[in-house]
Amino acid sequence: MSANVAVLTPPTRPLEAHDARRSAVGECPVWRESENALYWVDIPAQLIVRYGAGVAGGALARRTEWALPERIGCFAFARDGGVLAALETGLFAVTLHEPAAQSHRGEVSVRPLASVAHDAERMRFNDGRCDRQGRFWSGTMVQDAAAPQPAGKLYRYTAEAGLSAPVIDALCTQNGLAWSPDGRTMYLSDSHPSSRVIWAFDYDIDDGVPTNRRVFADLHDYTGRPDGAAVDADGGYWICANDAGQLLRFTPEGRLDRSVAVPVSKPSMCAFGGANYDTLFVTTIIPAQAGEQDGLVFALDAGVRGLPEPEFAGALR
Repeated sequence: MSANVAVLTPPTRPLEAHDARRSAVGECPVWRESENALYWVDIPAQLIVRYGAGVAGGALARRTEWALPERIGCFAFARDGGVLAALETGLFAVTLHEPAAQSHRGEVSVRPLASVAHDAERMRFNDGRCDRQGRFWSGTMVQDAAAPQPAGKLYRYTAEAGLSAPVIDALCTQNGLAWSPDGRTMYLSDSHPSSRVIWAFDYDIDDGVPTNRRVFADLHDYTGRPDGAAVDADGGYWICANDAGQLLRFTPEGRLDRSVAVPVSKPSMCAFGGANYDTLFVTTIIPAQAGEQDGLVFALDAGVRGLPEPEFAGALR
């Protein structure tokens, strides 16, 4: 690793108490400022999880879960308070109902928005989020990642036009979706071991069209596989280096300038949050040979501030 790369090991704490339920595949952390709470998903458990005060407020943080009818890859909040969720078969509008007193499990109302015809068996949506203008993007993948199957595709969804035709195809394990602070650069990765590449695109903020695809970073030159990502307020692109126990920060020019160690081997996605967006939350995956902290969500000080997660521009309720 270059001498110009800052190698950091900041204090890292599990988000929940020591008896927290671990996520088999934790993904899609989203900080909800209005609730002082972090949301994320556990993909195989088909759960959206919240840890924080919640809409009812209160002095003590608590865990709440909502079970979905299919595996959920990612979600975004809409400006009207609804949830746009990418599941196995398509996109759905989801309403999360608060649980009864003393219960940790809430009910959901689910309404289909758009379905997809997958090109292979056992596929689902994976990583996704909204661009700075509130368009929702998500990609698909083959769930069995033992062999490379480039059947994954990236889609755009808006309330006006619905689900687009595939914008990008031939992806094995779509991941790393993010936008620069001004919205004019889009990032995308393929985290399959056969790829391990992060791309950058010029992004038309008016039409929502990415062009000029180029290699932003090839993780064969670094470590791990590129999983979920976040962009800080200075435009730094943070990628979870899955299998390497690190977060890597690349400058907008594609130069690695920071490596942050985490206490597990498989960090999966990161998100900025907290009172000043100066806390970096990291979801993780439980590997075959699991340790006690694998599958927990961690919080750390990355030394920079992030940005609020964009919300979906359409109405879902």
